[in-house]
Amino acid sequence: MRKEIESRLITLSVDVYKLVMGLTKSPLTLNLRDQIIRSSTSAALNYGEAQGAESKKDFIHKTSVVLKELRETSISLRIFSDSGVVSTQIGIAKLIDECNQLTAIFQKTVTTARTKK
Repeated sequence: MRKEIESRLITLSVDVYKLVMGLTKSPLTLNLRDQIIRSSTSAALNYGEAQGAESKKDFIHKTSVVLKELRETSISLRIFSDSGVVSTQIGIAKLIDECNQLTAIFQKTVTTARTKK
């Protein structure tokens, strides 16, 4: 399961990168492009950090960072979608769906980790 989640996070990061690098330059895309690349890659990188957590508290913190970065990525994707700067709504809808699925997984992970003794 860990490798599958890691793979999904990496794929999301790469797909976000490909999407934004193909967008025409506008004030909106220039403003959000670097930010969404940072947030999507940060989710993948922090997941790797969470796997090496030194304590339960450290795991919860690092997994919470993954969750935060996924939420930021999702909002940026929705801004791109709603603004009409993306030529293919099907591709971005798949990215939004994947981001939402990963967010749900990490929300559950954080909630479970906080309630476990």
